[in-house]
Amino acid sequence: MASNNVPFQVPVLTKSNYDNWSLRMKAILGAHDVWEIVEKGFIEPENEGSLSQTQKDGLRDSRKRDKKALCLLYQGLDEDTFEKVVEATSAKEAWEKLRTSYKGADQVKKVRLKTLRG
Repeated sequence: MASNNVPFQVPVLTKSNYDNWSLRMKAILGAHDVWEIVEKGFIEPENEGSLSQTQKDGLRDSRKRDKKALCLLYQGLDEDTFEKVVEATSAKEAWEKLRTSYKGADQVKKVRLKTLRG
């Protein structure tokens, strides 16, 4: 049986390519049907025992999609960058840490360049 899965090469995040990297990653995460979990996250219930079976199934699916997204994100990081997100407990948290680290750095560079150009 042939597989319809197309392998995606995950781009590696560098100090200078955050904007392009994030666009590519959004496309890849979307193709794997996990972008929504990165963008919106999900709520871990305090008492899983009180959930209905349908809710438990939904929670299991959300957790699985979150781990898949986190795995894809990790593939695009070098060791130093991985250290910045290693403590993130969700794909959303990892994405936000990367955005804060790299988007902010890009904005600082642009301001410095504008200042230097006068």
